[in-house]
Amino acid sequence: MTTPALLDRGRFRYSLVVPVFNSEAIVGTTVDRIVETFEGAGLDYEVILVNDGSRDRSWEVISEKARANPRVVALDMLRNYGQHNANLAGFREATGDYVITLDDDLQNPPDQALVLIDEAMTGRDVVFGEFERKQAAGYRRIGSQLISMMNRRIFGQPTDLAVSNFRILRRDVVDRINASRTAYPYITGQALLYSSNRSNVTVRHEPRAVGKSNYSLARILKLVFTILFSYSSFPLRVAATAGFAVAGLAFLIGIVYLLRGLFFGSDVQGWTTLVVLLAVFNGFIIGMLSMLGEYVVRTLNAVSAHESYHVVKRVSAG
Repeated sequence: MTTPALLDRGRFRYSLVVPVFNSEAIVGTTVDRIVETFEGAGLDYEVILVNDGSRDRSWEVISEKARANPRVVALDMLRNYGQHNANLAGFREATGDYVITLDDDLQNPPDQALVLIDEAMTGRDVVFGEFERKQAAGYRRIGSQLISMMNRRIFGQPTDLAVSNFRILRRDVVDRINASRTAYPYITGQALLYSSNRSNVTVRHEPRAVGKSNYSLARILKLVFTILFSYSSFPLRVAATAGFAVAGLAFLIGIVYLLRGLFFGSDVQGWTTLVVLLAVFNGFIIGMLSMLGEYVVRTLNAVSAHESYHVVKRVSAG
């Protein structure tokens, strides 16, 4: 088996996209570490910081960094839209040949971005960081496993591929994601859909140095439902199956009451007919509504073109 030829990482420009949320105590250090890492490696780069509706002084911190360094751009979102919308805003601002996404809290050490780059230089169009040991709460790990199950079912994630928010994407994959017409972006799933040569590379995952994670159980569940209802018709198919099952059961019950009425009579005139009709038709109505719902969702996804986020400020030294 031949080893693939390596590309020269010095030939390319790298855009580092960092969603920022309530991280005033650490995001400045994160930016400094990114700059130190890429300056030390002699690589052409830019840092795009996206303030996702922070309630603290995060915007003041990142806008100051942007004014002081021409390689840093700060975007301020109208409100909190979520990590994937913030990443999408960064993607549309990015000019690099490769785009790297990482967290604002130094749990994704910036020096490990060079590990992602080296793997991408083997010709990969998407590389996900696979953590040696993930420093996260138990519910986060359970949530990650649940999301991975859905990724495999909905987006065709290979069983031997681990995904994470620490990743590098080639420009053509980023362009496909930017052109996608969806009101509910999910960058991980879209990266899987719009790439063909993916891989993992092992990276470090550090404990959060300041504060606590903003990814609560409620946010994880919200992401799960977003994936299910925006990219899959699985819930509707479950409802349709349940509807037809109810209809079938109701039909059997109807036959029982019909035979009982024919052979033993009924204490209430018309009771048998009423039960049979209600049971059968209600079951079919549930099934038909589920099928109609599936067509409505598919139509909405096809015609959806409204912006999923709004940027109100952009700060740069350039």
